[in-house]
Amino acid sequence: MKMTMQTQDHASPQHPSPHPAEHRITGVLLAGGQGSRMGGVDKGLVELAGRPMAAHALERLAPQVDELLINANQNLDTWAAFGYPVFGDDVGGFAGPLAGLHAALVRARHPLVATAPCDSPFLPADLVARLAAALHAAGANLAVAKTFDQAHPVFCLCRRELAGHLGDFLAAGGRKIDRWYGSLKVVEVAFDDQEAAFRNINTRAELADAAKALPAQRPE
Repeated sequence: MKMTMQTQDHASPQHPSPHPAEHRITGVLLAGGQGSRMGGVDKGLVELAGRPMAAHALERLAPQVDELLINANQNLDTWAAFGYPVFGDDVGGFAGPLAGLHAALVRARHPLVATAPCDSPFLPADLVARLAAALHAAGANLAVAKTFDQAHPVFCLCRRELAGHLGDFLAAGGRKIDRWYGSLKVVEVAFDDQEAAFRNINTRAELADAAKALPAQRPE
């Protein structure tokens, strides 16, 4: 598969971060699932508007963070072609997004970690900034996006220091995001003004609909 995404190094010495060290952010694209509703394919690599679907999400997420990583559990060489470090879960068996988050917290260079799923080609261009503002204002462990009554737990920003806490939760058999969140100080961040930005692509029909909408939704 030919990758057409242009990669950038946002944390290199040539491009110093504008954030103080304690506020710097590692971004993680969560691509560790099996894509069962997409027919068992690696969902982020499915073509959308002429490029892998994940390329659209990476294009939106990369400018918002100081470092970018990809969590994937299959086709690692193909994921590496995007130009970012790739790593799998440390918990086996496709254990879900919490396993990907835990692996990211262990590997992140920066004290804050933002996540977004690989099937979110319309994610907000100000996602991370708004999550970070709320996290710091509330002194919270974790900030999560929400549109109206719907929380979007895979769009979150959390503190790297939670790695041990989450590791213990996973080791005890925990897999449910809301159960883990229940033990933390969490702030929900309203994105009611951008509800459509959180649409994700799970089926071939949704992929076709997204292809129609994408040209008008591309970042400037």
